[in-house]
Amino acid sequence: SLPPFTTIKARLRVRDTQGKPAIPAPYDEFLAAIRALLSPVEVDEAWNLATYPDVAAAIRDGKVASAREHFLHNGYFEGRWPFAINVDEQWYLTENPGVRDYIRSGRLRGAQQHFDHDGYREGRLPFPL
Repeated sequence: SLPPFTTIKARLRVRDTQGKPAIPAPYDEFLAAIRALLSPVEVDEAWNLATYPDVAAAIRDGKVASAREHFLHNGYFEGRWPFAINVDEQWYLTENPGVRDYIRSGRLRGAQQHFDHDGYREGRLPFPL
């Protein structure tokens, strides 16, 4: 389950500075708070191992226990996904008309390809929230 906000605030040691909340937390405490937020995320082990052969190798070599452990401690911060993210093609192209132009020109096969290679890292949504 999702950790309560009070837990996250406590990890980041939120303080009152001139009547406003401030977070003077060291980077490692910030990462711990992010990991706490990620903890309920489902990780598709089979998909992860097929998609990220280096994670499969790390598990085989005993460097990490599972794809889930890798995602929580490294993968998310490396821009990796916990499971396949399927793009709503029509919505994505409506929201990102420039991508449609790339598809028409033959530089991309579709919205999914754009999202997989660039869109996710650019902060684009794959479907409406």
